[in-house]
Amino acid sequence: MLWWLWILLGLALLFLEIATPGGFFFLFFGLGAVLTGTLVGLGVDGPTWLSWLLFSVLSTGSLLLFRNPLLARMKAAEGGRPKVDQLAGEIALLLDDLPVGGTSKAELRGTAWTARNDGSVGLVRGQRCRVHRVEGLMLWLRAE
Repeated sequence: MLWWLWILLGLALLFLEIATPGGFFFLFFGLGAVLTGTLVGLGVDGPTWLSWLLFSVLSTGSLLLFRNPLLARMKAAEGGRPKVDQLAGEIALLLDDLPVGGTSKAELRGTAWTARNDGSVGLVRGQRCRVHRVEGLMLWLRAE
């Protein structure tokens, strides 16, 4: 295969990585193709099967070596954002009365949530309550 075809394949795979919400798979195969094209262009080539073997080894080797550290770095970069599951223990403000076992609305972080009374006493509108747990989009509240 000609060197410039490897480069085109690599650029197409890199574009595909940018265009799709993947987990950094096309990136390593695109880099492997570009590197293979560069090596073939420099004259480090042989039969066609050797170029494909070189592409496969470079791509899967870099995928296995660098994908997990890259994902860990990306996860650490978004670590500053609070997760919904971390709402337990925060204080919510009731927007309506909330009987024992009933559902109502509560405000937390500027957003109205569906709330359920998880305590043994009824709660009144305007009362501050502690989030006991979160299930989906439902806050389970108890009196503070």
